Amino acid sequence: MFFNFKNFLKSLTFILILFFAVIVSSTVSYFIIDITNQKKNLMDIEEYSPISSLVVPENPVKKAKFPFVDVHSHQWRMSMQDLSPLVEEMDSLNMKVLINLSGSGAAAFSGNQSLMDLNLQKSVENVKNNFPNRFGVFVNLVYDNIDEPDFSKNIVESLENAVELGAIGLKVYKELGLNTKDSKGERIKVDDKRLSVVWETCAKLNIPVLIHSGEPSPFFDPIDKFNERFLHARQRPRSFRPPEKYPTFETVMDEQYRMFKNNPKTIFLNAHLGWMGSDLDKLGRHLDSLPNVYTEFGAVINELGRQPKRARKFFIDYQDRILFGKDSYKKSEYELYFRVLETEDEYFDYFRKRHGLWKMYGLGLPDDVLKKIYYQNALKIFPSIDENLFKN
Repeated sequence: MFFNFKNFLKSLTFILILFFAVIVSSTVSYFIIDITNQKKNLMDIEEYSPISSLVVPENPVKKAKFPFVDVHSHQWRMSMQDLSPLVEEMDSLNMKVLINLSGSGAAAFSGNQSLMDLNLQKSVENVKNNFPNRFGVFVNLVYDNIDEPDFSKNIVESLENAVELGAIGLKVYKELGLNTKDSKGERIKVDDKRLSVVWETCAKLNIPVLIHSGEPSPFFDPIDKFNERFLHARQRPRSFRPPEKYPTFETVMDEQYRMFKNNPKTIFLNAHLGWMGSDLDKLGRHLDSLPNVYTEFGAVINELGRQPKRARKFFIDYQDRILFGKDSYKKSEYELYFRVLETEDEYFDYFRKRHGLWKMYGLGLPDDVLKKIYYQNALKIFPSIDENLFKN
């Protein structure tokens, strides 16, 4: 026994020595690499943050020039949160109405329609009891039960009940067309005919559908030195859609287009510029052929800010079809949206490097166009919004 224990101690000592040797060796190696990189002026792309020597006018905008409606926001706790601090921030931005697309809250990803409906009810009640004219609430639905015999009946009832409660639209998340599957394990396509009842019911109820399909096209491309969203892939690898698991970008976009085309009586808001912010000519053709479709620029203002001349022309040409959207809510980030839309500033930073390693430029939109983008187009689509909020 003593001999075995002695051997054990020797083995343990050897293992500890080996362990510390590896740690020391690794530390020394990283230190040497760091010193070498410093000598060679090598650094990681995330570290590189050059301070521009360019001297140009700067016109930061803290508050929108005109009152506006944010048609694309997510307030996951609206069913229980105190809305007063949020309204104070909205007032400071000149935001008169915020539309919460996540009316069902985090329950929207539970797959439990009953729980989602309860969250929606509580969200609408919170708004009505506190700030009835400052918020709009969208309903969310479950689609993976598409094969059930009562799917059509139940989903129509959910939509009708939601509108009766006070919901003003339907939000469709990107899972449809990417991850949502039927009972056979087959991907449910955006233009699946079994979903026609959803779009037809929205038309009958006179509520718009804001739909997010797919992801930016680089998210479907190889992650290599040629991909302009390489940094995004490093920081958020789960956002990317490898071909062995997902359909192509073109496949999802074609499905969405056919769905729009096949439901001309339904008003659709194609979120995030339909991921065509990098090809505004294509987006223009898209809108020309689909009079029932509008768009908004939540989370893609970076695409507009890098092509100010083309984007300005696009906004003027399609001023009746574009709404203001931000996506994830953070008060300080609205300032960049205002600066891009309202000023002619040059070469300023976007607030999130992984969304694009480029600088931003202002579009300097005319006042009449700004008013349409900020609130007039939203008033056309959402008749429940109080117009008095936008009168001087």
